[in-house]
Amino acid sequence: MSTNHRLFGKKSSSMRVHMEEETAVRQLSDQLVNMTEIHSKRDLVIVCIGTDRSTGDSLGPLIGTKLEDAHLKRFHVYGTLKNPVHAVNLEDRLAEIKDNHSRPFILAIDACLGRMNSVGKIALADGPVQPGAAVQKKLPSIGDIHMTGIVNIGGMMEYFVLQNTRLHTVMQMAETMAKTIIAADQRLPEQVATPSLLQSLRLKPQILLRSKNETPL
Repeated sequence: MSTNHRLFGKKSSSMRVHMEEETAVRQLSDQLVNMTEIHSKRDLVIVCIGTDRSTGDSLGPLIGTKLEDAHLKRFHVYGTLKNPVHAVNLEDRLAEIKDNHSRPFILAIDACLGRMNSVGKIALADGPVQPGAAVQKKLPSIGDIHMTGIVNIGGMMEYFVLQNTRLHTVMQMAETMAKTIIAADQRLPEQVATPSLLQSLRLKPQILLRSKNETPL
């Protein structure tokens, strides 16, 4: 769970859309494609942060579960209702991602608290999120880009507010955000495989040998 004021800086690539807008999925998926398609040579990783032990903080795991069931072709998903990514295991999961993926480009997903007139809005922007900020937990920042949903009002008694957030709001927001990512995944190009430095060194002697054995016509 992140606080709202730390996330929405004035950046040219940032976007905020209310989950009930008719074109919310199209707008957000267009933006997500624009932000990720240039990284086609990297592993695209989604980290859905949160826990199902708190209604307001269950947004991330709900989205992760929906995405896991969708069998995405480009995005690797971490953080589901069964295997959540939360304060206790965040650092271990980040180390796991680093070990398992080549130069991962990370989309971090988290719930956040904000102003009353912002509840229901979804933000997509450059830069990381700071998980746990809303409840004064010091955790590592995460994400090359982030997508966040404002689930309730912030400012005081954040832990109590999270526990008493409406599940309907969280479920509706999770559905919109999951549809956004699924739509973007369908439009992204296949990953371009590039040989590692070691593979390149192994290929060079074979290329030289073949060129020596060839006779020009």
